[in-house]
Amino acid sequence: MKTLSSITPMKPIITTVMGFLLCLCCSCSGHRHDDKMIFRYNESAGIATLDPAFAKDQSIIWPCRQLYNGLIQLDTALQVQPCIAKRWDISPDGLRYTFTLRDDVRFHNGRTVTAADFEYSFGRIVDPDVASPGAWIFSGVESFRAENDSTFTIRLAEPFAPFLSQLGMVYCSVVPREEVERYGKEFRSHPCGTGPFRFQYWKEGVKLVLRKNTDYFEHDDDGAPLPYLDAVAVTFIIDRQTVFLEFVKGNLDFMNSLDASYKDEILTLDGQLKEKYADRIDMVSTPYLNTEYLGFDMENDDSPLKNRRVRQAISCGFDRQKMMRYLRNNIGAPGVGGFVPRGLPGYSACGYEYDPDRAKRLLAEAGYRDGRGLPKLKLSTTSNYLDLCKYIQQQLGLLGIEVQVDVNPPAALRQQIAEGKCEWFRGSWIADYPDAENYLSLFYGPNRTPAGPNYTRFDMEEVNRLYRESRRCTDPDRRIQLYNTIDSLVMQQAPVIVLYYDQILHFTHKNVQGLRSDAMNTLDLRRVKIE
Repeated sequence: MKTLSSITPMKPIITTVMGFLLCLCCSCSGHRHDDKMIFRYNESAGIATLDPAFAKDQSIIWPCRQLYNGLIQLDTALQVQPCIAKRWDISPDGLRYTFTLRDDVRFHNGRTVTAADFEYSFGRIVDPDVASPGAWIFSGVESFRAENDSTFTIRLAEPFAPFLSQLGMVYCSVVPREEVERYGKEFRSHPCGTGPFRFQYWKEGVKLVLRKNTDYFEHDDDGAPLPYLDAVAVTFIIDRQTVFLEFVKGNLDFMNSLDASYKDEILTLDGQLKEKYADRIDMVSTPYLNTEYLGFDMENDDSPLKNRRVRQAISCGFDRQKMMRYLRNNIGAPGVGGFVPRGLPGYSACGYEYDPDRAKRLLAEAGYRDGRGLPKLKLSTTSNYLDLCKYIQQQLGLLGIEVQVDVNPPAALRQQIAEGKCEWFRGSWIADYPDAENYLSLFYGPNRTPAGPNYTRFDMEEVNRLYRESRRCTDPDRRIQLYNTIDSLVMQQAPVIVLYYDQILHFTHKNVQGLRSDAMNTLDLRRVKIE
């Protein structure tokens, strides 16, 4: 592992483009030029596309949030608020949604948005030829159509309470037909939306620049037009230690989350910002709707992990409190409850605490007293989580449970999990929308298909029945009760081991003001100012 002192500073990236871009493309020139406010962040994972139909991960979602809008949006408390739809009505049976649109929203090409644009955009998401990974959002939709320029209706096959919040996902952004048809597949690099920033320049793997949309329709509480920033510049440095160094040097305005390569440099063991950075850096910590877990393949009949008592023994056989303190600097909460993370209605306290005596009893009941006769278990992971898995390996070894940690590239591991080739694997689930149903869908039997989220292939009739009831339920109190029961039933069967509930860390320099955080780690730059 490199130390901070061994990192060679990144050389400035100079790209020759005309006019406005000239001041943006030198990474060390600072974020103000001729009184322009430019917000700079890095995306180590790269950006695969700027087409919202394919916004399946955070690296794509963040820039698309700046470029596009949908019918609704979520506020910092994850409550549904108007966006292009200024109001809506839901029929008493929960099946028909009628949206009334604003008449002052224009695409970046200057054309006014109408309901027909939403009909086209949603039709594009469900088009098999487009193959959008967001098509599942409309799996329970019977129809959607433009009644006139300002009225758009959606009809569901059956009530589904979280549906409105699903429409806040980037997949559901509105796009102009003429621009999509003009560029075809190259719309990915010629985006046109309605968002607070418009596309300016993208050299893949080097820099992305978005410029202020001076015709944006939203205003702040005082009536001033949004956004305040003049531009957003994104770099693509892969090495995270280098990213940290660039941030400390002031060449980046924002840094997201925590990486093992610099966590002990910037944070104390208790997760506080170290004193030497406190005078120039702000840190905001927010609960994250992300559950980190270990999953078992429940259809692998040849594995001892098919035995519920073995899975339970593993779950109470390692100390999550110590794991969080020494490997995560207490960023996040130990996963001693259910799969639904804290902060969402439906969270269950039915989980597993560290209890080595209970783990030994469970192993004995399973026929493996002190681990005798238990074959070595293979835990598949990626290099980013190797330290956690090594810790679990060491702790379980004290109980006689031998673990082989198998490190894989992320794409390869995802493929193996989808194909049922991992008996035991590390995974995470970040909320697509803020409802416990999104988490519990991982344990619904029919979702065991390769494209479905049920990666453990868990199938329990009582869970399936209650899950179907919860999806149809329009009574919020009853629905939360159902979520809690489902989560408890799942944890009793232990198809997963909850490691921890994640925490968001946002680091900014003192001159960055107005950056908002929420539990879905949304990057909202509309109200950001750089003093």
